[in-house]
Amino acid sequence: MKTNTGRNKLMCYLHAAVVTLLYALLVLAFCGCSEMSGYSNESLYPDEVSSVYVEMFDNRSFRRGVEYELTDALAKRIEVETPYKVISSRDLADTVISGQIVQISESVLSSEREIGRAMEKEVELQAVVNWKNLKTGGLLIDNQIVAASASFSEWQNQDFSYAASLAANNLARRIVELMEKEW
Repeated sequence: MKTNTGRNKLMCYLHAAVVTLLYALLVLAFCGCSEMSGYSNESLYPDEVSSVYVEMFDNRSFRRGVEYELTDALAKRIEVETPYKVISSRDLADTVISGQIVQISESVLSSEREIGRAMEKEVELQAVVNWKNLKTGGLLIDNQIVAASASFSEWQNQDFSYAASLAANNLARRIVELMEKEW
């Protein structure tokens, strides 16, 4: 008699598990039938744009040379990561992207306990970016502040220019992300 009761309990548990699983699948099936707002085959970038002129970024900080790194990195990233062609003539381009580096800062991330010498530092770049459609005159990006950083360590034979180059590349990546359409 005990064997039959144990078997009945097991069957009840299995039945409850199967019913719960079927209910969960049914709920998921109906959720999947609603409007799909998270997926699309559309391009991430505006369709009315096919070419971009990358203007040399201005530098409002006291550190020079980073504006060249940023402009070069941005042009390369636009070519590789977007459907747009970078054009060398402003007159032939659909759009122009421009901006200025407003701040380049350096801060200490870690230091030695005994003498207080910096072991690791960080370089942060901040820029204001504009992207203008030359056909319509409208701004696709309007004075957007973008920041990026990179760290370096003199203990690993790295210096400020190494980190500034990395930060400029990270900043270029963030600017290209801004060029995407809003969802």
